[in-house]
Amino acid sequence: MKWFSLRWFNPDILRAFEWANPYYFWLLLLIPILFFLKWVFKSHRLPKLILSVSEISIQSSIFIWLRYLVPAFFMLGLVNLILALARPQLEDQNSEKYAEGIDISLAVDVSESMLADDLQPNRLEAAKKIAVDFIKGRSNDRIALVAFAGETTTLSPLTTDYEQLQNEITKLNTNLVKTSGTAIGLALASCINKLRDVPGKSKVAIIISDGDNTTGSIDPNIALDLAKTLGIRIYTIAIGRDGTSEKIDEKTLKMLANNGNGQFFRATDNRTLGKIFLQINNLEKSKFKDQGIKNVSDYYYIYLNWSILFLLISLLLKHTFLGNILED
Repeated sequence: MKWFSLRWFNPDILRAFEWANPYYFWLLLLIPILFFLKWVFKSHRLPKLILSVSEISIQSSIFIWLRYLVPAFFMLGLVNLILALARPQLEDQNSEKYAEGIDISLAVDVSESMLADDLQPNRLEAAKKIAVDFIKGRSNDRIALVAFAGETTTLSPLTTDYEQLQNEITKLNTNLVKTSGTAIGLALASCINKLRDVPGKSKVAIIISDGDNTTGSIDPNIALDLAKTLGIRIYTIAIGRDGTSEKIDEKTLKMLANNGNGQFFRATDNRTLGKIFLQINNLEKSKFKDQGIKNVSDYYYIYLNWSILFLLISLLLKHTFLGNILED
C-alpha cells in the first residue's frame, strides 16, 4: 500500500497498530487549545473591512468557507505529526513461534584477580572466549548475562539475540564494576532475579569465578535457598590454576554447586573449560514463546509524509488570497 493512500486513515488500520510511544497522543489536546488562543487574540483586532464582489459580500458568499482551509490543513499536519511521533508499528503475524530451550543466566567474574595469566592470555579473556563459543552453539536457549566483582551489573536480560550477547561478552573488562572483591552471593542473586518469573523446568545459573565469596550484601547460603525454592540449578566453574600469585579458593563455588542440584567444575585450561558447557545440553528443554525473533515494522514515515504534505499545503494557501483577504 502506497503511503499516499487514504486507507492509512481507516479506523481498522489505526486500531491494528501497536504504538511504541503512545504518550505523544496527549499532544492532541493542545491542538484545540492552540486554535482557541488564536481566536482569543484575533477577536481583539480592529473591525474587518467588508468587500463585495458582484454586489455580494464575501462574508456571505461560499468563498467565506474557503478561509478555513488554511487552519484545517495546518491541523491535519499537526495530527499526522503526532501520529508519526507515536510510532505506529505492525508485528509480522508469522514472526513469533514457540521453541524449546533452556533458560540460562551466566555470571562472569570481572574482578582484578581474573587478570592472572595462568590461562592464556589471562583468566578473564579465556572465560570470555569460551562463553562466546558457548553462545555460538546455542539455538533456542535464552541467556542472560551478568558481570560481577564486589557488586553486579546486568549486561543483558534473557534473550535469544546471540549476536548482542557476544558483543557484550567481548566488552567484559575489570573496569565494569568499580567495587573490588568477589560477591558470589550477590552474583547468584542477580542470576536468580533473571530466572525467577520464567516458567519451565530447565533454569540454570552458571557462575564463572576464580575465588571464594569475600564481599557483598547477600550471603551465598541465602541465595542458594532461594535458587532451590525456584528450581534453579547452579553450575559453578572455578577458573585458573593453583601455584600462581592469584590462588583459587573453591569452597563457596563447590558448596553452591553441590547443594544447588548442579555441578562444580575446575577449569585448569581452555579445553577443559570448553567441555564443561557440553553437559548443559543434556538438560530437559522447556517450551517457551520466543520473543527474540519477533519482527516489528515501523510505519511512522507514512504519517510523517502526510504531515509534511498537509503543512506545505497550509503554507501555500496562506500566501494566496485565502490567507490575506479572507483570513480572520
